[in-house]
Amino acid sequence: MKMIPLSYIARNLWVRRVTTLLTAGGMALVVFVFATVLMMSEGIRATLVATGQPDNVLVLRKGAGAEINSGISRDKAAIIESLPGIATNGSGLRLVSKEPVVLNNLPKRSNGKPSNVTVRGTSLIGLELRPQVRMMQGRMFRPGTSEIIAGRSIASGFRGTGLGETLHFAQRDWLVVGVFDSGKTGFDSEIWGDAEQMMAAFRRNAYSTMVFRLSDPSAFEKITSAIAADPRLQVEAKPEIQFYAEQSEALATFIRILGLSLSIIFSIGAVVGAMITMFAAVAQRVGEIGTLRALGFRRGAVLLAFLLESLLLSLVGGLIGLFVASWMQTVDISTTNFQTFSELAFQFKLTPAIVANTLLFSLFMGFIGGFIPSWQAARMKIVDCLRAS
Repeated sequence: MKMIPLSYIARNLWVRRVTTLLTAGGMALVVFVFATVLMMSEGIRATLVATGQPDNVLVLRKGAGAEINSGISRDKAAIIESLPGIATNGSGLRLVSKEPVVLNNLPKRSNGKPSNVTVRGTSLIGLELRPQVRMMQGRMFRPGTSEIIAGRSIASGFRGTGLGETLHFAQRDWLVVGVFDSGKTGFDSEIWGDAEQMMAAFRRNAYSTMVFRLSDPSAFEKITSAIAADPRLQVEAKPEIQFYAEQSEALATFIRILGLSLSIIFSIGAVVGAMITMFAAVAQRVGEIGTLRALGFRRGAVLLAFLLESLLLSLVGGLIGLFVASWMQTVDISTTNFQTFSELAFQFKLTPAIVANTLLFSLFMGFIGGFIPSWQAARMKIVDCLRAS
């Protein structure tokens, strides 16, 4: 079958460039929403997954879905700390951090509205277990004092959390002596202080979680079996990366479903717009269709030509929408994590998979919007077309 040249198809779009740009603009808006939703979901997932370290293990109370719901008594913590297979540092200290995790309500700098912030009690060992954490300003808190350090996102987003400022919570004043950067992970949305001071201030007699590093990654099964076999513990251990990946699932899934639902609703309008544009193109080019048929181009070639024109139109819209959406990667945003009910700062993240899915979605809209007009053009009879021209 003789095919109509692609250059001819593209030239038809350029001739009707005003209509082309208006239709492509409508599609670009839908594509922008579609891509942004996927980027937001991926940004949340990437932020939380990157929070964990591959050779760290996190221990929670059995059945606890989040750190704030967990509790590990001191005697259980001592048993876990003594298990074989835990790595030590250069000073011979076991790389184990026993941490209370609580929520604290703080006002935002922008509007003064309160939001939950995660407050974590940790130690120098806890900092050693998180090599991605670096001090940006100030210094690390001193053990045994009411000093705290704030994550980068918290320090910029909440009142009283900047370097040198004072926070009042748990019936005590806490001095912010440092601001840290954890490499765009979930820790950027936390406040850290001395674990024992946090336990005393919040009147807790149990830790929330424990984090330790394996001396050998292959020892994970052995140490988890030992934990499961001890009836005194009633805790569960999982790789830190897995834990934070699970933390992202609920929020990322909700955003993805809500956003895709809106994208589908908006796409109906974009498809109708593409369909109207293509019907108008067919109506204006009846004589041209008759000429093409008279020159020997079959119905299938005409159908394919108009369908390719619609797909090319949608591709232009998709590329425009994707280009605009890519700039969202420069935006810092925060939301409430459903698992912890605390503030979580993250960035939009564009991946090759999102680019591919977005362009496929755009082409799908073009196919749906262009098929019926293309079919109509292909069904026209040569005589009727030439008579109408």
